[in-house]
Amino acid sequence: MAADDTTRALGHVLDEGHLARADELPRLIERAARAAGAETARLYVADLQQIRLVALPRLPQDVIAEEQETMDIDSSLAGLAYRTQKTQRTRDGTVAHLPMIDGVERVGVLRVTGPRLGAETLRACEHLADLAALLVVAKSLHSDSLITRERSQPMSVQAELVWAFLPPRTIGTRDVTSSAVLEPAYEIGGDAFDHSLTEHTLHLTLLDAMGHDLASGGASAAALATCRSTRRSGAALPDIATAIDDVLGAWIPDRLMTAVIAQLDTRTGRLSWINCAHPPPLLIRDGRILPDALHRTSQLPLGFGFHAKEPPTPHQERLQPGDRILLYSDGVTEARSPTGDLFGEQRLTDAVIRSAAAGDPAPESLRRLIQSLRAHQNHRLRDDATLLLVEWHPTAATQGETRGANGRAGGSG
Repeated sequence: MAADDTTRALGHVLDEGHLARADELPRLIERAARAAGAETARLYVADLQQIRLVALPRLPQDVIAEEQETMDIDSSLAGLAYRTQKTQRTRDGTVAHLPMIDGVERVGVLRVTGPRLGAETLRACEHLADLAALLVVAKSLHSDSLITRERSQPMSVQAELVWAFLPPRTIGTRDVTSSAVLEPAYEIGGDAFDHSLTEHTLHLTLLDAMGHDLASGGASAAALATCRSTRRSGAALPDIATAIDDVLGAWIPDRLMTAVIAQLDTRTGRLSWINCAHPPPLLIRDGRILPDALHRTSQLPLGFGFHAKEPPTPHQERLQPGDRILLYSDGVTEARSPTGDLFGEQRLTDAVIRSAAAGDPAPESLRRLIQSLRAHQNHRLRDDATLLLVEWHPTAATQGETRGANGRAGGSG
């Protein structure tokens, strides 16, 4: 396929995509794939728990017929493309699965078929998969049809409230990746997470509100809004913790909350954090856990005004390139099997180490870990369990920029 034809096909998707309904996207993408040299194309999106890939129907009348068309993420070739974020082809070369990625967030897979899926066609379809990911994410913000397609069961009111406030599960740049998972996805109540990037800073928050009801979800939503409002005004970490403390005390009294609020300088690797009665973060270096590396004296929880007179004190640690930081709620380590066996810190660290040894990227590490946790509890979690994994992987250019800046400033502390 000529480059001009590819450009026209992608341009047509962009032009039509602005006003297209969500249910029109599969046909729009398939027409572009045919123009690129493929015979057929199907869009599959990952379900909320990242267990299976679910087909988007090409025609309204196909909804019922194609309702059960799914592919398992852990056992299918399409799932392999999703897990590795790399194009996968069948042995005869007539079917290809292309990952749909929005930034670094995995969205789903574009499946294309044809007897002549040559390099040019595949490259054009890879661009098309990227464009499809952008359109799916954009339409999901205001399309119940896409949102419900990604769900396998109804969602509780408090879960709906919390998910409405959460950012994308995975964000990142060339220098850092942050990824999170939260279970039970359809019944979460008190847990929540946040991550956000500015020019050279990754902001992180993990919250655990007492209880598992609508008030817990409201407390987490209010805390996230307070965190963002305070952070975006230029306030420091202690100010964010104090502001959350004040808001909870004023509007949602008697609702305690634990939290880790942190920021990472993506140039230098300097990690600063506040821990308010939460499990301490874990530092993973060279494929192993460094015991107690980030264990500090914990501050009092949020919600009772403990920090009004004396804001919590931040802690600091300097990371090395390739380091990972894992934040988690106590619902992870305190998860019990049907026989009463705790998941515990040892299982958590073992799972993290195995994933690191396998070379899994941060999003896949967490997906596997949360599946292990769900299996441990026979897929019936009794408490919220949240995991947030950060990997600092600075580029050579970033490290050179940092060394230069340190040299001009007379060295770093």
